[in-house]
Amino acid sequence: MTRRKTGGRAARIALRAAPLAEEEKPVLPGEIGGSYKPLSDKQVKSIEANVFRILEEIGFADATPHCIETCVAFGATMGDDGRLRMSEEVVRKAMAMSQHGLTLHGQIEKYDLDLSGSRVHFSTAGAAVLIADPENNEYRESLSQDLYDMARITDQCEHIHMFQRTCVLRDIPDPRLLDQNSVYCAAMGTQKHIGVSFTEAHHVTDGLEMLHIIAGGEDKWRERPFASMSNCFVVPPMKFAEESLECLRVGVEGGMPILLLSAAQAGATAPPLLPGVVSQAWAECLGGLVYANAIKPGAPCILGTWPFVSDLRNGSMCGGSPEQGLISAACAQMGNHFDLPTGAPAGMTDSKFPDFQAGSERASTHVVTALAGANIIYESAGMYASLLGTCPESLLLDNDLLGASMRMTKGLSDESEEALCFETIKDVCLNNKAHYLGSDQTINVMQSEYIYPELSNRDSPNDWADMGKPVILETAIEKKKEILATHFPDHISDDIDRELRKKFDIKLSRKDIGRSPLEE
Repeated sequence: MTRRKTGGRAARIALRAAPLAEEEKPVLPGEIGGSYKPLSDKQVKSIEANVFRILEEIGFADATPHCIETCVAFGATMGDDGRLRMSEEVVRKAMAMSQHGLTLHGQIEKYDLDLSGSRVHFSTAGAAVLIADPENNEYRESLSQDLYDMARITDQCEHIHMFQRTCVLRDIPDPRLLDQNSVYCAAMGTQKHIGVSFTEAHHVTDGLEMLHIIAGGEDKWRERPFASMSNCFVVPPMKFAEESLECLRVGVEGGMPILLLSAAQAGATAPPLLPGVVSQAWAECLGGLVYANAIKPGAPCILGTWPFVSDLRNGSMCGGSPEQGLISAACAQMGNHFDLPTGAPAGMTDSKFPDFQAGSERASTHVVTALAGANIIYESAGMYASLLGTCPESLLLDNDLLGASMRMTKGLSDESEEALCFETIKDVCLNNKAHYLGSDQTINVMQSEYIYPELSNRDSPNDWADMGKPVILETAIEKKKEILATHFPDHISDDIDRELRKKFDIKLSRKDIGRSPLEE
């Protein structure tokens, strides 16, 4: 039997393939979330009070001399027991002077991210030590080339809005060179905002020097800082990390936005009950906010409430659990309540490769976190095996999923009379048209009201068979190969690359980044 291809369907497919103006797209970076509220109003007030009580009565151990001096001058108190405590008045002072409408800049203006209110964005993140290779059904150590390649893939993914480091460069054992090359691989691979991290304070100085060169000078960098620092300044529960505090200090003084990161595990380094987990995460992050603002009032900061979940049967991390979605969404809700730029983790999976488990765990955690209005959802693409592994092909698969999540976050936002479609319903019903496929309204809104996946297959079984029965993972593998063979971002010039290579020991060759050797 021959299947009939209608002219209407062909016309709609052609329209879908046509370029779409940015303002007409069904979703854009920064759609407004906040419709999902896992916490009741009573719980929000109780957690808020508990956060301030933790900071005032318990406080932090192991503060550095600079942290103590600076925070005490800001109004904190140092107890005889060696713990640095912060009153509600002191914390609210820091909150008041913080940047509430923070913008994270891309390397080009097109990729600037507005973190005001409950605007939602998706980011990669992680420090995976392994690459999940679905083509060969194996795991291997992550290399410099992998980080650069994943940045390039992200550069082509519409719904991944920034690129934070996904993997550790296991081919560079020296920590200082590792940090330098991580900055290089991320910055060269994408024009979007990048997230980096450092293990020692003098590595931050190196990173800032690299970023100044890329920006065209320190003044231009400070005007548009296009890299943020992920900083684990706290070791839960409620202890400062000395070297990370020093990294924070150098970063703040250098004008770098700081992701103040608290990453406890529920039932292990955080309490077992979820409201207590949220309370501790927010107390730890607000303590970091006090220090950052004591160093430099109005320092650009993202409150990185990243509590994870433990499988209490064996103590292992389980990032794909339903509880992970709940606590990330609750942390986002508290961020909206405090009106502070907030980042939360979601979209992780405990699966080892892209499969049903991976898709279900990823979707169920990051959809609720997006609906709750987290400004940046980190770990939202590519992470496997409870963050031990990362998968380049998954960035492409997850891009479809993130677009769908953003469409749900946007919701039914059109409140116009036209959206009720009365005249269209009347026309179809009274003129015996039987369906709406050919109506002007359908044609006009098919791209602005609906989002379409890049890789997922929606064809009928017969059409799918005619296409050779494509498997989505195989499609992603081929798409990855196409991007890596053809897409070599050139937003950083050869002259700048030459200067970076003269000052730093860059391990990727010019050939590795798709460029010709430099002439001396």
